[in-house]
Amino acid sequence: MELSSFVLSVIEDLGADLDQPTRYARYVNTLAAALPGNACALLKKEGNALKPLAVRGLTPDSLGRRFELNEHPRLNAIVNYRGVTHFPNKSTLPDPYDGLLEGVHVGDLNVHDCMGCPLYVNGKLWGAITLDSLKAGVFDARVERAMAMFARLGEAVVHVASLSEKSATWKVQAAESAGLVSLEGLQVARREMIGDSQVLRNLKQEILTVANSQLAVLVHGETGVGKELVAQALHAMSNRAGLPLVVINCAALPDQLIESELFGHVKGAFSGADRERLGKFELANGGTLFLDEVGELSASAQAKLLRVLQSGQVQRVGSDKEHRVDVRIVAASNRNLSEEVKEGRFRADLYHRLCAYPLHIPPLRERGDDVVLLAGYYLEQNRSRLRLRNLRLGRGCEAALKRYGWPGNVRELEHTLGRAALKARRDEPGPMVTIELEHLDLHNDEPMQLQKSQASLGLFQPMGGLSYRDAVDSFSKSLVEQVLQQHDGNRAAAARQLGLDSGNFHRMLKRLQL
Repeated sequence: MELSSFVLSVIEDLGADLDQPTRYARYVNTLAAALPGNACALLKKEGNALKPLAVRGLTPDSLGRRFELNEHPRLNAIVNYRGVTHFPNKSTLPDPYDGLLEGVHVGDLNVHDCMGCPLYVNGKLWGAITLDSLKAGVFDARVERAMAMFARLGEAVVHVASLSEKSATWKVQAAESAGLVSLEGLQVARREMIGDSQVLRNLKQEILTVANSQLAVLVHGETGVGKELVAQALHAMSNRAGLPLVVINCAALPDQLIESELFGHVKGAFSGADRERLGKFELANGGTLFLDEVGELSASAQAKLLRVLQSGQVQRVGSDKEHRVDVRIVAASNRNLSEEVKEGRFRADLYHRLCAYPLHIPPLRERGDDVVLLAGYYLEQNRSRLRLRNLRLGRGCEAALKRYGWPGNVRELEHTLGRAALKARRDEPGPMVTIELEHLDLHNDEPMQLQKSQASLGLFQPMGGLSYRDAVDSFSKSLVEQVLQQHDGNRAAAARQLGLDSGNFHRMLKRLQL
């Protein structure tokens, strides 16, 4: 297929009615098919980082990564030069995709070429396209010229996509009065809501629906799902975004201090009140007050909170004056407050004040492939924190992450990957580190499934009384012994069959005392 045919394909797509993800994916797929190389990416500049929007030949978790330009000199060089930047295979600058090419191990990435080109829309830097090859010398002058042409086509693709986004934004503004809003354009303060599952898209839709109203919102969901992140999104999308978002953890409020914390106090109001202090309601005046873990408030604290919500006025402890406040309330709880009301542990009148618009955050186990995108996000964070050249998931890790139930949700995933990164760096010192299954240490409580796996491989052994970790080690030991026997003790051949690099395989042999 000639290059002109690929160019024509991109041009035809410009006139097609496509959503943004599909438009970007088709462009990247065409670019990857037209030019030599193993991996291609379209990245958008957000702040001082590049965010992958579409990739070809890279691992799925790469879409969740955010590449800080000050930490990735190749990407920084690409966006700071208007033409095509070509890094030869002997370049000493680290490649941001080392270890991230799909189906390729870190050890196989010792030679490759890379080039990229910035994309500008309306005279402003929008992002970049990149192309990587494992084979040296394939990016010659002809390919560079073609890359420059595809960059110009990419700018047209992005421009058309942005026009569609603006059109959707106008529709949002026109439809707000009817309660109809679009998912396009959702922006979140501080942190991004990462994921593309339908349940997360539904949540974003609900946030857009209620954000610019004055209704109180009750956010509920399991622990660790990101309730504060939703509160930040509600505030950022409201007309109060330029005013304070004040957060208070109700579970940490002693009953004797609840009034002072929420409503403030005057000097001398009680022992230790040596100066006047504003409460959280006054600090949030004009903005949003986020009451986290509101279900933990005592009965007396609930009554005091209800009085303020009913009157809109606060009275500082020790003062006889009342102050009117204009505060939008967002509350959150991992308890089922409607059940708490039925059981008499939460006031029904306060519940109905807080739950003018309920929002449910789905648990991570219901979000499908979002766990892989979130893993990429946290892997890149840990790579930067540990000052590694690259941090990636080893074989089987992606499937294990998707299979695990995540009772602690996103917070548990973040901590799991943080621990795994430290363990992997300990076992594999160097600039490029691979997290293996043993580093994740995910206990799925599925010993029967493990036994079936052993039996199917002819490795079944009775495991009565063994802990999960001991059972896994027993299975690993039997499997490694069998593979070593098949290769007459050749460790390099056994490692290749098991999909492990030699360093990790030798450490496994040592740990299993083989």
